[in-house]
Amino acid sequence: MPEDLRFSAKLPKTITHQRKLVDCGDLLDEFIVQVEGLGGKLAVLLVQLPPKLELDSETAAAFFTDLRSRTGAHIACEPRHISWFSEAAVGLPEKLQVARVAADPAICEAAARPGGWRGVDYWRLHGSPVIYRSSYADRIGEYVDLLREGSAETRCIFDNTASSAGAGDALALMQAFAG
Repeated sequence: MPEDLRFSAKLPKTITHQRKLVDCGDLLDEFIVQVEGLGGKLAVLLVQLPPKLELDSETAAAFFTDLRSRTGAHIACEPRHISWFSEAAVGLPEKLQVARVAADPAICEAAARPGGWRGVDYWRLHGSPVIYRSSYADRIGEYVDLLREGSAETRCIFDNTASSAGAGDALALMQAFAG
């Protein structure tokens, strides 16, 4: 395995969607055991929230503090409810050392760019205008520029896999960076 190869892991929906970040210690223990085999190669834990999960600052702070205490990996959160971009949310991710994912399609202007703690920039491109299907082939150059503006550690995940566009987009992005 190449020395510089590092991985991301997404928290299970039982934590994010079913328990909604509440009382998850047992599930976090189980998840950490599953990913700890990656050791220092585990770079980022992704917390993708359900679209209907509104921000509860106390719950979020307790959850991310607990998760942070269990891992040395960076933490990136993909909120999908508008309340996570409100005045109440300002400063919370940065304080908790949680990067906010930049997503496409974005639910609001702020969701289109990385935010929160800037130790890592994490991009999730789901496909637009048709989610999970549209290719980014016509926009790869734009994303190269955006990704180059980012932090020292930048991740880009293509989740437009329903039409198999993701793999081609990832290869095109890699070629654009190499060229």
